[in-house]
Amino acid sequence: MRAVWKGAVTFGLVNVPVKLYSATEDHDVSLHQVHDEDGGRIRYQRKCEVCGKVVAYQNIDKAYDDGERTVVITDDDLKSLPAERSREIEVVEFVPSEQIDPLMLDKSYYLEPDSASNKAYVLLRETLESTDRTAIVQMALRQKTRLAALRVRGDVLVVQTLLWSDEVRAAEFASLDEPVKISTKELDLSKQLVESLVSDFEPEQYVDEYQKELRTLIEAKLEQGEALDTAATFGEEPEEGEGGEVIDLMEALRRSIADKRGGASGKGGASGKGGAKSGGKSTSKADASAKPKSSSKAKSAADKPKKTKSA
Repeated sequence: MRAVWKGAVTFGLVNVPVKLYSATEDHDVSLHQVHDEDGGRIRYQRKCEVCGKVVAYQNIDKAYDDGERTVVITDDDLKSLPAERSREIEVVEFVPSEQIDPLMLDKSYYLEPDSASNKAYVLLRETLESTDRTAIVQMALRQKTRLAALRVRGDVLVVQTLLWSDEVRAAEFASLDEPVKISTKELDLSKQLVESLVSDFEPEQYVDEYQKELRTLIEAKLEQGEALDTAATFGEEPEEGEGGEVIDLMEALRRSIADKRGGASGKGGASGKGGAKSGGKSTSKADASAKPKSSSKAKSAADKPKKTKSA
């Protein structure tokens, strides 16, 4: 794994040097779109709706739209903002772990101790475990201030970034306000169903069957030869100068063969040793000759099939 951040956890006078690693990864097979007729890649162009031109990425700015007005924000505008580059994970408070709403959890990161001695790291870990608390921290990650929860997972400290409170929508559904009567019997039967499915959670026993079958399908198609050359799906062609050289070479080869055949048949007609005596074989021999204009080569080529015929 590659560290994405390096700094220190600070609470009070305690400083714990750490490295930050992404704790999760996406296992989905990456797919792209192609034309169903020829397998060519589908491209999406960045097209301006005012002038109709395709715009290069370096000429694109960002903008905010409030519904009626649009404010353009340039790269220089963004650079003028105070970038957050703090190398500290500052503990703001310690809260009961059950107060962290899972709905607020976002991205997870592992913290690795980054010092000659792990004592401060282990001290923080054991303090969180013994008090059953989670540390609420603030940190700067990718130039943005993040709110996060610092907790223990096995022997490692984990930071999980949190959504800000205004990013979590309220569940306001009128149907939830309607009165519903649940009988004691219905509740007992529901509890029995729950008890019949009680077990310890072991995430390793669950497999993404869709992705597994998708990979199997891809491997089967590859084994059966149902694949295209990747370069061909991009519609790649030789560069203009390079393509011209290839065409000229092919044309030169065709003309050389035509000239060679014409020269061989002309010499055969003039000497009287042409196709009447040697047939098509003298032509094929002359074609294979490195120097078709040499009369001695043409004669020897004509003599060989002549001997074959007499035999």
